[in-house]
Amino acid sequence: MKTMTQSNIAMPKIVSQAEWLEARLKLLDQEKELTREYDRVNAERRRLPMVKVEKDYFFEGPEGKKSLAMLFGTNRQLIIYHFMFDPEWMEGCSGCTGYVDAIADLSLLGQRDTAFAIVSRAPLPKLEAYKASKGWNVAWYSSFGSDFNYDFHVTLNANVQPVEYNYRSEAQMNRPLSGEEHGVSVFFRDGADVYHTYSTYARGTEALTDTYRLLDTTPYGRQEDFEVSPAGWPQKPTYG
Repeated sequence: MKTMTQSNIAMPKIVSQAEWLEARLKLLDQEKELTREYDRVNAERRRLPMVKVEKDYFFEGPEGKKSLAMLFGTNRQLIIYHFMFDPEWMEGCSGCTGYVDAIADLSLLGQRDTAFAIVSRAPLPKLEAYKASKGWNVAWYSSFGSDFNYDFHVTLNANVQPVEYNYRSEAQMNRPLSGEEHGVSVFFRDGADVYHTYSTYARGTEALTDTYRLLDTTPYGRQEDFEVSPAGWPQKPTYG
C-alpha cells in the first residue's frame, strides 16, 4: 500500500489542537482590537467635512449626457469607482476588471439612499464594448473630454499642482507622475448642490469587494510582496 509522502511546499507549522487553539485565541484578541480600530476610523470618516462641487461635470452614458448630480438618481449619496481606462487603450485595466468581476449584488446601497457608478476617461463606445464582452450590467459612464479625472486625481500629468501631488497615495508617489490611477470618490447631494466628501486610492479601494478580505483569512494571504509572510510563501509584485 502506498503512503503519502511529506510535501516540500511552504506551509504553516503543524501543531496539536490545543496549541492551535492557544495561538488562535491570541490572534482573536488582535482581530477584535483591529475591528474596534476600524470602527473608530469609520466614525472619523463620517465626520469629515465636505467641499461643494462648483464645476459642472458631464458624462456620457447609454441614456445620453448626464451631469454629476444626475448620477445620484433619487439618492442622496453617490459612490464612484474610477476605473482605469485610458482613451488610447483597447481594453480596461486588468486590476480594475478584477474589481468589477468581484462585485456582487449592490442593491443594499439603494436601500441606504446611495448610488454606485463607474467612471472612466475612455470614450463611451469603448466602455460599452468592454462592458458587453464581460457581461456586466453596472452603470458605467465616460468622462472623456472633461476635467473630472484630473480634478479627482485619477489621471495624472507632469503639470499637476503641488497640492494635488501631496494628495497622491503612497503607491502613487512611487510611480511616475503621469497616467491613469484607480480610486473611489464619494459625493453627497443636498437639493441641487453636490459635495465631495471622500476619496481614496491604491489599497484604499480594496474594500470595494470581499476578494482581498477572503484571501486575508488563508495561510498564503494575498500572495503579494508587501505582505510580511514567512520565507518561501508564494508572492508576486503588488499590483503586478
